[in-house]
Amino acid sequence: MRTLQLLWVFFRVSALGELAYRINFAIQLLESLMELGTACAGLAVVFSYTDTLGGWLPDEVLALVGIFFLVGGAIRLIIEPSMESLIESVHDGTLDFMIAKPEDVQLLASIQRAEIWKLTDVALGLGVLVVALVHLGIRIGPWQAFGFSTALLAGGGIIYSFWLILATLSFWFVRVENILVVFQSMYEAGRWPVSIYPKWLRYGLTFIVPVAFATTVPAQALAGHMTWDSLLGACALAAALLVLSRICWLAGLRHYSGASA
Repeated sequence: MRTLQLLWVFFRVSALGELAYRINFAIQLLESLMELGTACAGLAVVFSYTDTLGGWLPDEVLALVGIFFLVGGAIRLIIEPSMESLIESVHDGTLDFMIAKPEDVQLLASIQRAEIWKLTDVALGLGVLVVALVHLGIRIGPWQAFGFSTALLAGGGIIYSFWLILATLSFWFVRVENILVVFQSMYEAGRWPVSIYPKWLRYGLTFIVPVAFATTVPAQALAGHMTWDSLLGACALAAALLVLSRICWLAGLRHYSGASA
């Protein structure tokens, strides 16, 4: 409950700042609609030449696109801006103010900033996902819903841990922002099923830059293609990366010298 209260406080403060520029909402909505339109147009072109793509039906890939927008919106809503602010605060020494607060510094750093207009991506992703499920005629049972929600949470934990590990590199290096840009580019590959990529790239998108666990695995859970071994593997990887990211964070914090050094 304490974490949720803090999250709400930071979100409300960010919302108050963003609401001063409400035209940003219209611009963000237009950008999101254009991106979604481009993605759907790409699907239409691909499936005009084939009935399946890497074993996926058109509506199953559409569901994957919905999850891609949903997870991407959540990343750009709070994870990405907070990690970028963390990197800046390490470089200019303002992390001192967080360390002085009576809360866990990692928690404060992870939720310190929110881009509220990215909620449009989350809403559009949910809408596309619902449309795809209606077209597929899938009746989601309790176990299917459990598998999807668990896979989605595991994917979120994996992405958060990966971002945090990259952000903690700022305790030792200066040009960390370039690495974040590389990850953002790699995430774009998640709008397609990983099964369509060559074996080496599938391995990279699963274990090196774990995009597949954030998009493809939850979509497999909804479509009924996911095995329980895959779900357990996603949960195990999420737990391992959360522990690793915490270790990297504590090591970086010990290395941090502060603005007064």
